[in-house]
Amino acid sequence: MHPLKSDAPLIVYLDYKSPYAYLAKDPTYALEDRYGIEIDWRPLSLNIGRFLGTAEVNNSGSVVKSERSNKQWAWVKYAYHDAKRYARLRGLTLLRPRQIWDSSPGSIGMMWAKSEGRELLRHYNDIVFERFWRRELAIDDPDVIATVIAEIGGDATSFRKYYEGIGRVEHDALHPAGVYGVPTYIIDEQPYFGREHLPFVHWHLAGRFGKSPDISNHVFVQDGTH
Repeated sequence: MHPLKSDAPLIVYLDYKSPYAYLAKDPTYALEDRYGIEIDWRPLSLNIGRFLGTAEVNNSGSVVKSERSNKQWAWVKYAYHDAKRYARLRGLTLLRPRQIWDSSPGSIGMMWAKSEGRELLRHYNDIVFERFWRRELAIDDPDVIATVIAEIGGDATSFRKYYEGIGRVEHDALHPAGVYGVPTYIIDEQPYFGREHLPFVHWHLAGRFGKSPDISNHVFVQDGTH
């Protein structure tokens, strides 16, 4: 699988443990529905500890173990503050995880659900994102993922066989060069990281009529203060 190529007009990389991917999910569905396209959804199981260090907190929120620098803590705290701000506008619950999760079982579940069709994949995405961010789903437990698949009408036995066989192999072979975070949108083999690029993706899918949108603040640009 080429990381930037697909028969679909749009590739979207997600990780269930990313709050920004959760916030981008429904607006991305809207693009798929509006233009009558099938998005090529792909997992990107981030190794958070590699670039943000590791930490664990107890049920009261106190840190019981940390291998993060002050700079890393500052980045993490701001990121969740920012994500929660936008989640409140959407009526979504975002409870900060108490540990660094291995989301690969959830990602392999995404790959299996994708093979079963768009509707099942959407149902799977919705449940896994919502429950994980309510601290109601252990994303690192394949048995939990199998239960979700059974709940949405999928074949849990088929998933288990896939997970223990080719699914794990295919997941671990994914090395999407040029994709460094989620959500990332790939269109015309060009990666765009972050949901702030949704207006550009929308413009591109609509036929690229008129001037390309950007993410600048036009109020400041027009009045000359920026």
